[in-house]
Amino acid sequence: MREAKAGLAALTVLIALAAALLVIQSHRRPPIAPYAVLGLAHLQGGGQIRVRFAGVTTLLFDDGETAFMTDGFFSRPGLTSVLFSRIAPDERAIDAGLASLGIRRLAAVVTMHAHYDHAMDAPLVARKTGALLVGDESTMNLGRGAGLAAGSMRKVSAGDTIELGQWRMTFIASRHAPTPFSDGMPGERIDAPLTPPARATAWREGETWSLLVEHRSGRSYLVQGSAGFIKGALSGRKADVVFLGVGAVGKQTPDYRARLWAEVPKAVGAKRVIPVHWDDFWQALDHPLQAMPYLADDFAATMDDLARLAAANGVDLRLPPLFAPFDPSP
Repeated sequence: MREAKAGLAALTVLIALAAALLVIQSHRRPPIAPYAVLGLAHLQGGGQIRVRFAGVTTLLFDDGETAFMTDGFFSRPGLTSVLFSRIAPDERAIDAGLASLGIRRLAAVVTMHAHYDHAMDAPLVARKTGALLVGDESTMNLGRGAGLAAGSMRKVSAGDTIELGQWRMTFIASRHAPTPFSDGMPGERIDAPLTPPARATAWREGETWSLLVEHRSGRSYLVQGSAGFIKGALSGRKADVVFLGVGAVGKQTPDYRARLWAEVPKAVGAKRVIPVHWDDFWQALDHPLQAMPYLADDFAATMDDLARLAAANGVDLRLPPLFAPFDPSP
């Protein structure tokens, strides 16, 4: 009996220590300050292509005539809610985010894939801005669950293109970044209309895109919403600037980061790389952006490797400001 009690006590201590370590690691994170020198300058005035960043892969593209957004994720529920509760779009957070970006009307909201940190808010953002909701069948089921009319949604498949004013978007099949829960291969789809609140896991990945954005002015951009890739998928494509999703890539090997660089920025001949999807999306946007905790990622490892690869290839590596307009082109 004494041995059993001693074993139980030891197990209790081990569980307590593991829980304490988990809590500590969930708060430890790389500092952002060392990378402030990489920040892009804010644009003043109008009359030129500008982009605004709102965390994760929420990017607003605007040429003064037509504006569209990728993802449009503003709710950013906390980690406890994501793990243990049902989540839903936060209308106040969405309204505040749209106001911070100066958005009244959008031509389209384009989801990069259907996980909650990309697509949960997209239907409501589309409704509030009069935008077309664009994405795969999983995204369409999010729109249906939100009550959007069929005419306000556009389903896309790999190889499809959409033109909005002077913008042209091409959807290229890609992969999600490898995580402890996924090997990055194409994931499950949302196969029926989804109406929040729901568990975070209900927002299944669906199709993951590399989004090639071209403007009639001759400028071109690639939005790589996740840090996965398909070997050779971008061969023959060209983009001046790559918005490179780097979420969870700090937990991969240096070799993986080198292959990501070769298959995305180097493959399209990018002159500038702007990392996105590095911020802690369990924190609200009314706080300064912070890197993901070490428990989930290692932003410093990612940036060290990106800086080395950028220098070796003569590529300009920059970080986007939050909400403020910037010129993405080098």
